[in-house]
Amino acid sequence: MTQIRTRLERGRGALGPALSLVHTGRAATRALLTAELGVTRATAGAVAAELEALGLIRVDTRPTGPSGAQGRPSHRLDVDPGGPVVLAAQVHSDGFRAALVGLGGEIVATAPLSMTVPADPARVLGAVVEAGAGLLREYGRVCVGAGLAVPSAVAEPEGTALNPLHLAWPAGAPVREVFAGQIARVGILGPDGAPVSSFVGNDVNVAALAEHRHGAGRDAQHLLVVASGHRGVGGALVLGGHLHTGSSGLALEVGHLTVLPDGRPCHCGSRGCLDVEADPLAFLEAAGRAPGPEGSLLQQSIDLLQEEYADPSVRQAAQVLIDRLGRGLAGLVNVLNPDRILLGGLHRYLLDADPEALRAVVADHSLWGRSGSVPVLACALDHNSLVGAAELAWQPVLDDPLAVLGG
Repeated sequence: MTQIRTRLERGRGALGPALSLVHTGRAATRALLTAELGVTRATAGAVAAELEALGLIRVDTRPTGPSGAQGRPSHRLDVDPGGPVVLAAQVHSDGFRAALVGLGGEIVATAPLSMTVPADPARVLGAVVEAGAGLLREYGRVCVGAGLAVPSAVAEPEGTALNPLHLAWPAGAPVREVFAGQIARVGILGPDGAPVSSFVGNDVNVAALAEHRHGAGRDAQHLLVVASGHRGVGGALVLGGHLHTGSSGLALEVGHLTVLPDGRPCHCGSRGCLDVEADPLAFLEAAGRAPGPEGSLLQQSIDLLQEEYADPSVRQAAQVLIDRLGRGLAGLVNVLNPDRILLGGLHRYLLDADPEALRAVVADHSLWGRSGSVPVLACALDHNSLVGAAELAWQPVLDDPLAVLGG
């Protein structure tokens, strides 16, 4: 036992990096963990054992090597499916969704609600937190943090929503403070008996983080994500594994990139922005369809695109949005030079509808043309903003598991 504790002391600083490797699927075996950390096999074993003792991962000692392979098969590592969770939530123009999310980006349970989002953030965030508390009671899981995704630029470090254009919230709403207050009111406590820490981020920013760690953005060094939400268009950039949010959290407001100088007025005061020319409402209007009372604008537009693409008006509307989106992406490629573009929301379905057309528009309007065009792919995670909000809350655990969960 003394030898094991000595190895752990030598590898204590590796607990966070080791957990991150298992969390992102880059160390599925103890041999891979040893290689990635650059430690001895004994130290890697002690680190894995400590993470298992904390209830974060499982170590499967059954053989995993191929039949006939040389040497002893390596132990398999995976996140503990019964381990701690974080409360993740997303507020959008048509309501909200709360969820419990485990390590590895695994969504344990969700509670969606359609509603008219009130002008007072405390009212909707109170409902969000109460829904999350209900899930925690139902599933009996330990909560180690809470993350929230909102359709607004979020100023750092204050956590204020500067431009919630598609919500009735006032500009500069102190969302993180309100969210934390509701968590304290409801009594969602962490392992130390105090209210769990709260984090807030822009919905597309955190979606990009989730896709980079668990989805279609893995291994990208310069990842650009553009997505249409329930209303509007957002963007995010991940550089070397870290979100690029600018000096105060306001970078990559790509929705306000002008694609039609004489286009419709935008909420920002300009005209012809992606935000109003390539979002679900713009698609419905281009197809000559009035929004219905049932379901979100996003779901209505996706259903129309998938179910009625043979209709000439729908096909034409798709081509119109593909051209607008492609021109906007080309401008971003010229400025940012990403090595991969991911599209989410309605945009991923536009890509599915006519992938070559969208890629051709991007290539034709970028400096490098078709010979150097960047790969354009669909986001892979169905609820990437929820998973991304969870990533914000998991980060302190990934940085120092012992500090959050106790030695």
